[in-house]
Amino acid sequence: MCSVLEWSMRFSTQTLLLQLGVVLLVVLLSGAVHAWLVYERIGDEAENQALTLARTVAADPDIRSGVQAISREEGTPPPDILAAGPLQAAAEAVRNRTGALFVVVTDETGLRLAHPEKARLGERVSTDPSVALGGQEITTRNTGTLGPSAGAKVPVYAPDLPETIVGEVSVGYSVESLSNSLARDIAPIALTAGGSLVAGVLASFLLRRRLQRLTLGLEPEEISTLVHDQVAVLQGVDDGVIGIAADGRISVFNAAAARLLDMPDATGQDWASAAVPAQLKQLTQPAARDAEAVEIVAGGRVLVASARKAWHRKEDLGWVVMLRDRTELQQLTRQLDAVGTMSTALRAQRHEFANQLHTIAGFISIGQYDSAKDYLARISATGPLKFPVEQAELLQDPYMQAFIGAKGVEASERGVALRVGPETLVRGHVADPQDVTTVLGNLIDNAVSAAVVGSAVDRWVEVELLDDAATTGGTLHIVVGDSGDGLGSLEPEEVFAEGFTTSEHPVRSGAGQGLGLALVRQLARRRGGDVRVLEPGSQGGPGAVFMATIPGVMDAAEGITGTDSTLREDSNG
Repeated sequence: MCSVLEWSMRFSTQTLLLQLGVVLLVVLLSGAVHAWLVYERIGDEAENQALTLARTVAADPDIRSGVQAISREEGTPPPDILAAGPLQAAAEAVRNRTGALFVVVTDETGLRLAHPEKARLGERVSTDPSVALGGQEITTRNTGTLGPSAGAKVPVYAPDLPETIVGEVSVGYSVESLSNSLARDIAPIALTAGGSLVAGVLASFLLRRRLQRLTLGLEPEEISTLVHDQVAVLQGVDDGVIGIAADGRISVFNAAAARLLDMPDATGQDWASAAVPAQLKQLTQPAARDAEAVEIVAGGRVLVASARKAWHRKEDLGWVVMLRDRTELQQLTRQLDAVGTMSTALRAQRHEFANQLHTIAGFISIGQYDSAKDYLARISATGPLKFPVEQAELLQDPYMQAFIGAKGVEASERGVALRVGPETLVRGHVADPQDVTTVLGNLIDNAVSAAVVGSAVDRWVEVELLDDAATTGGTLHIVVGDSGDGLGSLEPEEVFAEGFTTSEHPVRSGAGQGLGLALVRQLARRRGGDVRVLEPGSQGGPGAVFMATIPGVMDAAEGITGTDSTLREDSNG
C-alpha cells in the first residue's frame, strides 16, 4: 500500500485538480454563453435599428416619388444616370449619416436604383427581395456583395397609390461593427469570468486545506485501513476503551467497556451527561492530566481506570479512558490470603500435633492403654488442630469451617477474638465459594479493623450464618457484629460509597481500600440480595452490625428436606 501511495498522486491533490477543472469548465461555459447572448442582443438591436431606418427611408416622399417615376419608365436608366440621380444622393446621405453598411433602393423587379457601389447600379440585388416586394417587412442576417450584415427590407409604396408597391428599401449594418460592439462589452464578461475563476481557485485551496486537516493528512486507503484496524482491535481486546473527542462527545465505546460498566453503547453521547461513574469523569478534568489510575466499583466489578490526553502533532484529539477488570484478581488474592493464613496456622500447631503423637506413644510404651484410649477420645472430640474461633462446630460445611478458621487466626494475631454466634446453623454446602469469600471476607475484615481501633477493652467479632439450602437457589444469610465504636455521625449509606475507608492512611491505587462494602453490596444485589446496616452501634461498643443476604450460593446437603428447613426456621423464631 505504501508503494502505491508513493507513486500515485495524493487524494487531496486529485481533489484540488478536479475542483479546479470543474471551476474552469463552468467559467468557460458561462463566459461563452454570456458572450453569445450579448452577441445575439447586439444583432437584434442592429436588426431593429436597420428596420427603423429602412421604414424611414421607404416613407420619404422624395424616395417614393423617385422610385415611382423610374418604375413607370420602360427599362432601367443606365448606371451613370442613376449614380447622378436624386435616389443615389439621398441613399448615400442617409448611409453616411447613420453609419450603415448599405442603403439600397430597388424598383418593383429588384433592380438596384441606389447602392454604395455605383458600378452595381441597375443590377439585381444579391439577396431575395420577394418578401418585401410582396408587401411584408423582414429582418435578415446574410452575406451580400458588401459582406456579412444584419439588416431589414421594407416595401416602397407609390405616393398617389398607397396600395401599389413600386420598390423596396434594404438597410444593413456590418457584422464587423457588431463584433466591435461585442469587443467593448467583452471586458466586463472577461472580468466577471476571471473573478469567478479566482474565487473558485481560492475556494478549492481552502477546501483542500480543510480536507487535509479533517483527515489528519491521511489518504483514503490509509483511513480505510485504520478504521478496519480500529474495529478489530477495539472489539477484540478485553480492556474497556472509551474515547472522548475534543468537543466532549463520546467517539469510541467498545464492547468491553459496555460489559464492564454494565451499560449500553454510549457512542455519540455527551461525556458530561453520560451515565458513567463520576470517578471516570473526574479523570478527564484538565487538572487530572497526570492523575494516577484509580479503582472503582461498577457493575459488580472492581475496575482500574486510567485516562490519557490524546494529541496529534499540536492538535488536541480529546481523551482516552482505559478500563481493566481486577475483580477476579482480588477474589483470587482473598482466597490465597485465606489459604496462606490456614497454612500458617497449620505450621504453628505442627509442634503441638507432634507432642500429641509422642504422648500417645509414651502411654502405649509404659502400658497405660486406658490412659492412651482416654487421650485419643479427647483428641477425637476436639479435633487434632484448634482454630481460635468459638463455637466453630456449628458450621458443618468444610469450606466454611476452613475459611472462618483462617479468619480467626488473622483476627487473633491482631488481638481480636472471632466467634460464631449461637444462632448459626449451616447445614448445606457452599456452591459459589468466590462470592461467599468476597462478601463474608470483606464484612469480617471490616469488623476486625473496627474492633482494633475501637475503645472497648474486650475486642471481638461475632458472625452468625444461616442457610436456606433446602429451597431452590439456597440463600445464605450473614450477620456480622463487632466491639468497635460504631458508625458515629456517619449515615448508614455513607459506608457503602466507593472510596470510603476507616483507615487513617490515604487510599492507595491498587490497594483495594475503600471498595469492600461497595463491592459486596453490588455483588449481593446482582444476585437479588442485599447488604445493609442493621445497627449503627455506639461509642464504646458494641459496634455496627451488618447483614448480608446472598441468594443462590448454597446447595442442600443430603438428608435436608423442605420440611426440615421449615422446622429449623420455626425453631429459630
